[in-house]
Amino acid sequence: MNLNSCDICPRLCKISRYDEVGYCGAGAAVKVAQVMLHKWEEPCISGQNGAGAIFFSHCNLRCVFCQNYPISHKGKGVEITTEKLGKIFLRLQKEGASTIDLVTPTHFAPQIMKALKFAKDSGLTIPVVYNSSGYERVETIEKLSGFIDVYMPDFKYFSNEFAAKYSMAKNYVETTKEAILAMYKQVGKFITKDGVMQKGLLLRHLVLPGLRHDSMKFLDWAWENFGDDIILSLMRQYTPQNGAEGNLARKLTTFEYESVVDYAVSLGFTNAYTQEKTAASKEFIPSFDAADCKFLLD
Repeated sequence: MNLNSCDICPRLCKISRYDEVGYCGAGAAVKVAQVMLHKWEEPCISGQNGAGAIFFSHCNLRCVFCQNYPISHKGKGVEITTEKLGKIFLRLQKEGASTIDLVTPTHFAPQIMKALKFAKDSGLTIPVVYNSSGYERVETIEKLSGFIDVYMPDFKYFSNEFAAKYSMAKNYVETTKEAILAMYKQVGKFITKDGVMQKGLLLRHLVLPGLRHDSMKFLDWAWENFGDDIILSLMRQYTPQNGAEGNLARKLTTFEYESVVDYAVSLGFTNAYTQEKTAASKEFIPSFDAADCKFLLD
């Protein structure tokens, strides 16, 4: 991973992050939009007190329907040092976080590794979760070995047509398949302790309006490759954002979502999370006002 000629993600911009920004919009300094004890992640990630979530600014995928548009597309947030990031990890643990939840971390992977080394050397012991879009390079995942306990990627589409249309990523499917297989190879079958995931793969999929058959193709692949050795999360929380067009301008129907859930059950998945219809609400989108974040102000 080289910030001088950035090769961290599949975009392979090959620019110097010290002088300019590539597709993701990030420079060399870590930028964070929010830090919180997040109680709305999957129960095995949030635990009793919440996941210690760090929402990183910018994104290498930047989907048109992103709920976190102000930070993923606009880059809202504040720049911090890697040492400060490491101290945030430690403070989250001190305040009772069940896990360290790295939200959209890909473009800051080298800096996060340095911060995690500092934190682990200073007493960080809770599981570290890599919460990403799934659009990763295998080479980056391999270098994260030893730093990450739980991978939580989101496999968004099983068609490059949709990936190109909604995320400008023509090679999304084959790239994400390889990355997720590398994640699983690294961490293996999931392990939980006292209801909190300690190790393994939690594979997310947001069911999108009009794409239920695409979701079923994803489930076929997931069952074929992992069976019940992973935790599956089928999300219903799609909320139309400003500018969404076509099917994405509406909410998911009950039929669409339940047909995908039923298909997962028919394949044999038992370690799976589903969501209620009420999850599709803007009230569950965190505030990204860093000026009010106690973890960033100290």
